[in-house]
Amino acid sequence: MSSDDTPHFDTLCIHAGAQPDPTTGARATPIYQTTSFVFDDVDHAASLFGLQAFGNIYTRIMNPTQAVLEERIAALEGGTAALACASGHGAQLLIFHALMEPGDEFVAVGQLYGGSINQFNHSFKKFDWNVNWADATDLSTIEKAVTPKTKLIFIESIANPGGVVVDIAGISKIARAAGVPLVVDNTLATPYLCRPIEHGADIIVHSLTKFIGGHGNSMGGVIVDAGTFNWSREGRYPTLSEPCESYHGLKLHETFGPIAFAIACRVLGMRDLGPCISPMNAFLIIQGMETLSLRMKKHCENTMVVADWLNEHKDVAWVSYAGLPGDRHNKLAQKYCPQGAGAVFTFGLRGGYEAGVKVVSNVEMISHLANIGDVRTLIIHPSSTTHRQLSEHQQIAAGAGPDVLRLSIGLEDPSDIIKDLEQALASAV
Repeated sequence: MSSDDTPHFDTLCIHAGAQPDPTTGARATPIYQTTSFVFDDVDHAASLFGLQAFGNIYTRIMNPTQAVLEERIAALEGGTAALACASGHGAQLLIFHALMEPGDEFVAVGQLYGGSINQFNHSFKKFDWNVNWADATDLSTIEKAVTPKTKLIFIESIANPGGVVVDIAGISKIARAAGVPLVVDNTLATPYLCRPIEHGADIIVHSLTKFIGGHGNSMGGVIVDAGTFNWSREGRYPTLSEPCESYHGLKLHETFGPIAFAIACRVLGMRDLGPCISPMNAFLIIQGMETLSLRMKKHCENTMVVADWLNEHKDVAWVSYAGLPGDRHNKLAQKYCPQGAGAVFTFGLRGGYEAGVKVVSNVEMISHLANIGDVRTLIIHPSSTTHRQLSEHQQIAAGAGPDVLRLSIGLEDPSDIIKDLEQALASAV
């Protein structure tokens, strides 16, 4: 993760992309709360608008606070460039906008966040972007789902909510054979636990709202360009390989090489669709990133303690956490996430749906809400909330069946987390 001349991960969390403010000397990255930026002269303005020079024009497209966030996450993931935006869903929209044409298809595994399943099944159909579903635990289903119209394969490194650790390298081989990029949502793992680019991913996406920001106070998303894919191959990605009418025939891949995808998402997708991140949110997420290493270590330590306890509880039917030695995904976790399997996992109650509803209704310190990656411990019953739009069959395939409860373990003392769970379970059964 670090060569002799490259700062280590903990150092990058604090310093990557940042320097003292050149005007004031401020050490913390300032919040550039402005909509727009003054040009040096007419020629300077023309060069910025023509993509002949990099610089700030308008905060919807770029902002100095946002730029620090982007450089930092690119450094942590080992990518060439990044683009921050308003949310993880906004980031996914920009990725697909750059790669897909009407009538195109993509492959996605069923073990995904419920919001992504809904976005792919319904909202993307309005663009005539069509999903073929596969099973992350059976790579043959991914191969079978690929067609001549496939433009990308989409997975999560650690699946939400089921905690499934996915064979990134194995799926990357399938993507390479098909000549399409592998897009990996690395939200649950963060680059502290897993760096998918090192295992063959071409594009990384995060909901910065979760562990990267870490404090449940700011919405954000980010795209990281690995710089590894040949976008000009066979002309399959015309947005990147063909002359761009918006920029007088400029060919983005030919001009920008390994950062071309991030540039396309910024100057075409962000410019025209507009899901930009606010400078304030970018600032708060930067602050969260400075403690990412410390938080992820504690998250993983606490999660092992709680998962072990639940695994022995008489009213718990099963626990799905790849960090547990007996879990079916434990070997993959050791390969891809050697420092820990994350802080989100699911478990099932012997009392089924009704018992699950009672548990979330009776927790006291633990917060019942629809989020993960907070310093606080969070719980939700996916079947009645985040995955409610899905059929029971789809819920089960996504690891969110009627008996499932999802926990996102926070940074409290683990004995207090267990105490709250114990009283909630007792009241439910």
